[in-house]
Amino acid sequence: MLRSDIMNPLDQNLQEITASVVRMLSFVRESCELAKRALIDGDVAAAERCAENDRQVDTLEASLEQTILTVIARRQPAASDLRFLGAMHRALADIERAGDNAKHIARAGAELAEKPPIKKYVDTVRIFEILSLMNERTIKAIAESDANAAREAHAMDDEIDDLYEQIQRELLTYMMENPKLIGQATKLLSVARHLERIGDHLENVNEHTLYWLTGERFAVLNP
Repeated sequence: MLRSDIMNPLDQNLQEITASVVRMLSFVRESCELAKRALIDGDVAAAERCAENDRQVDTLEASLEQTILTVIARRQPAASDLRFLGAMHRALADIERAGDNAKHIARAGAELAEKPPIKKYVDTVRIFEILSLMNERTIKAIAESDANAAREAHAMDDEIDDLYEQIQRELLTYMMENPKLIGQATKLLSVARHLERIGDHLENVNEHTLYWLTGERFAVLNP
């Protein structure tokens, strides 16, 4: 990597933007781990830290959005540099929303921990594991301009979708068999939905990244 003191201003801006996007993703990865601890261990402090992480992500998003627009206006980048800036600008909202979803999971997890669990969280824990790997590959894709890592991360969302559907079926069965569990089951459904949405947002980030790196376009992005 070029030393920052001998880089031209545009390259330095691009390096700083890359580092900030990676930092946002790192906050989201930590937030997912904190949300997992809140849900599985009933760790209320983890839920509070997750909320603080989300505030950090929001602050970074606002700052980065302005930085990217300023760089485009002042540096007038061409070709792949402009495509990178556009891709990262579009990725910001997805990363921010992933952080929001992690915060909601942590809050619900802390509330659910007040009662004995109605089921083992095997599939839920598996989704957390996939999200951690997905985030790791997403960071690698952006930090190292690695299209293969982006494709690997993108493909991981399929398993999350399958697990989400399985959790839905199980919880609906619980509710039909025992109406007293409807409250807890509904909250668990919300947790599963937020997990699935994190996967969707990371999938979107990798679609933006692949467009930057390869020019590949995807027909529909997850809203």
